[in-house]
Amino acid sequence: MNKILLILAFISINSISFSQQINTGSDYTTAIGVKVFPGALDIKHFIKPNAAVEGLAYFWQYGFRATGLYEITGNINTVEGLKWYLGPGAHIGFYNTKYATDYPTRQNGVDFGIDGVIGLDYKIKGAPIDISFDWQPSFNLIGTNNFEGGWGGLGIRYTL
Repeated sequence: MNKILLILAFISINSISFSQQINTGSDYTTAIGVKVFPGALDIKHFIKPNAAVEGLAYFWQYGFRATGLYEITGNINTVEGLKWYLGPGAHIGFYNTKYATDYPTRQNGVDFGIDGVIGLDYKIKGAPIDISFDWQPSFNLIGTNNFEGGWGGLGIRYTL
């Protein structure tokens, strides 16, 4: 996790150095950052004013998981920069032998499934920072074939 944060910090510093304009408004088009739990690199891009796509690359003790989400968004008019979002998605996970050891009733290998997401997104006006908090339940359809309700968490992203 520390290596991931170090790499992300390096990328962010270089992005700031080469950026011609820092986004200090209350909206953004693209944001890159991290999400905590279990630990993911995160990129979010608005394709329309009320729709975004988000890609997550999770790295954790049990392996790797890639998730793609389509998010419908809406403003919360009482707070500038605050939006709600929800939508569907999908994931693929590659699990190691530690996963099979810690969860003997499940198999290690590959999982594929569908996801949902519901959350809040706040772009800090005056800074190129976006903070999100969400819940991302998922169903594994191939592989372990189970419901997982513990994904999601706090995201911090640099806005472009």
